[in-house]
Amino acid sequence: MSESSRPPGMMDVARLAGVSHQTVSRVLNDAESVRPATREKVRRAITELGYRRNLSARALVTNRTRVIGVVVAQGGYYGPGSTSSAIQTAARGRGYATIVASLRDGSPGELAAVVDMLIDHGVEGITAIAPQLGFVEGLRSLARTVPIVVIADGFEVSRGMYAVSVDQRHGARLATQHLIGLGHRRIVHISGSSDWFDARERVAGWRAALEDTGLEVPEVLLGDWSAESGYAMGGRLVDQGLPDAVFCSNDLMALGLLSSLADLGIRVPEDISLVGFDDIDGSAYFQPPLTTVRQPFEELGKSCVGVLLRAIEGQEAASQRIRPSLLVRRSSRRRQD
Repeated sequence: MSESSRPPGMMDVARLAGVSHQTVSRVLNDAESVRPATREKVRRAITELGYRRNLSARALVTNRTRVIGVVVAQGGYYGPGSTSSAIQTAARGRGYATIVASLRDGSPGELAAVVDMLIDHGVEGITAIAPQLGFVEGLRSLARTVPIVVIADGFEVSRGMYAVSVDQRHGARLATQHLIGLGHRRIVHISGSSDWFDARERVAGWRAALEDTGLEVPEVLLGDWSAESGYAMGGRLVDQGLPDAVFCSNDLMALGLLSSLADLGIRVPEDISLVGFDDIDGSAYFQPPLTTVRQPFEELGKSCVGVLLRAIEGQEAASQRIRPSLLVRRSSRRRQD
């Protein structure tokens, strides 16, 4: 490559700015020891030349790539997708790039291959959005080369692993206590898939809130997170005797149930109150607007990246659990006797 065609380097920036290459390096690393006037000269030279840092070369010198891996189960579910996006945003804010790897089936072999691929690409740590039980168990044997932060609620961490999660049990308690506070006594729960941590924790929170008040705990109705499964529950609720209220384990199932109840001539909230979970985009515009539990995905992403970077730096890192909040809208109302 000729001198004129090669990309500009740090020495070119130093020559144009009339400073040493060490000064250019200090400016690039935001060192406080550089005078403002000198910093401005270097930045003008960088802009004029179109200089870009060679991170690969930097990694060879520092043995740091500033890249983290994100492993997520495929399926298009709202929670994992929102969590992945929040992690990527938080990582960029801390000067890290991300490599995102989606799993097709989450089998042990596929999971091991994905983790090995990420390590081969030089990631300094891995975040794993692990909604299902088997996913986490597969990660335990892989947390040996780099630290792994697992986003899942209600599992025991092991060496080299950390957990960051939204407190799903607390969120379910909030939803159920809200309905109890409105005077409802028979509160049915439509759960998500039984092999998901979130679904299990939400069932536990709903059950605990009912038991704490001395109310009957009805049979859990098993859904699969989809609007279709929520729709299918409408007729079943009528056949079993319409309850006072329903707590759905996610907003999509609540949307399906709303549609089913409307088709059956049952009014929400006049005849039955309804609460969802997630606060998906558009839930405020359901008919009626949906009372739901909001998961703080932005905070979750920041906490996840923070824990992982502390572990990467060899600092003390601890698992974290973040509390969700309840958004009260028009799908729930006080019981009318």
